[in-house]
Amino acid sequence: MKKYTNTGSKDTRSGFGAGMTELGQKNENVVALCADLIGSLKFDDFKKNHPERFFQIGIAEANMIGIAAGLTIGGKIPFTGTFANFSTGRVYDQIRQSVAYSDKNVKICASHAGLTLGEDGATHQILEDIGLMKMLPGMTVINTCDYNQTKAATIALANHHGPAYLRFGRPVVPNFTPADEPFVIGKAILLNEGTDVTIIATGHLVWEALVAAEALEAKGISAEVINIHTIKPLDEEAILKSVKKTGCVVTAEEHNIIGGLGESISRTLIQNYLVPQEFVAVNDSFGESGTPEQLMEKYGLTSNAIIEKVEKVIKRK
Repeated sequence: MKKYTNTGSKDTRSGFGAGMTELGQKNENVVALCADLIGSLKFDDFKKNHPERFFQIGIAEANMIGIAAGLTIGGKIPFTGTFANFSTGRVYDQIRQSVAYSDKNVKICASHAGLTLGEDGATHQILEDIGLMKMLPGMTVINTCDYNQTKAATIALANHHGPAYLRFGRPVVPNFTPADEPFVIGKAILLNEGTDVTIIATGHLVWEALVAAEALEAKGISAEVINIHTIKPLDEEAILKSVKKTGCVVTAEEHNIIGGLGESISRTLIQNYLVPQEFVAVNDSFGESGTPEQLMEKYGLTSNAIIEKVEKVIKRK
């Protein structure tokens, strides 16, 4: 089993900020728009170094999306930033009409996604955003797992033409992706080879999947772990190659069980190669106030939950 080391826990939103800082230096067409959350989105360095390319829109998210769409007409590459709830649910009509339908080169960047927004509670958390965004024709959907991968994804998006949604988080999480690992949109990453079960995870659940795999190894269960950072387009080739070897799969995500990564994988399996599947996700409910750790535990988004589902799905083979 390949070992991945936590090189120092960091928040993924800081990876986005670092990516924007680098883009600001490398690409004069990159512009940033923020809905009154400069500190939360880590836009500070970009604003300081490139004030002429930074636009503070205020608490007017719909206007921010419309302005971003307009900026693309002049060849700019706009990156918008606010909480995931306000990046998607609040402005879905504007994204659908002005960005997706019009095929505008807008990068919708969303921090504080999922339950791990924490104490701000259900009104600020969002567990439906991946489903909302992946249903839009032409929309690329990315959900990164740590600081390094978020930075790399941010930089990669500047060279990707078309509307895209980048989802990341607030809490400090293990940083284990190699800093020099290239980010390839739509290409899954095989983290650990195994023969008994495939664990496919995204976002904050990738590290939990690795922890689960190590514990399963001690039980004599060989788990293959795949990081699906790009939910759309989905790397069906990598998924099918793995499940044809292991014969079963567990999917893990910090999202509603309805509409997320797990359902996308189910469709792939039904159409190509059907195997038993179990889901680690929020069971069709809103969140609540609490620390990220408390919420992940209560809603079953932990390595222990993954282990339980692995043991269950293996019995179904």
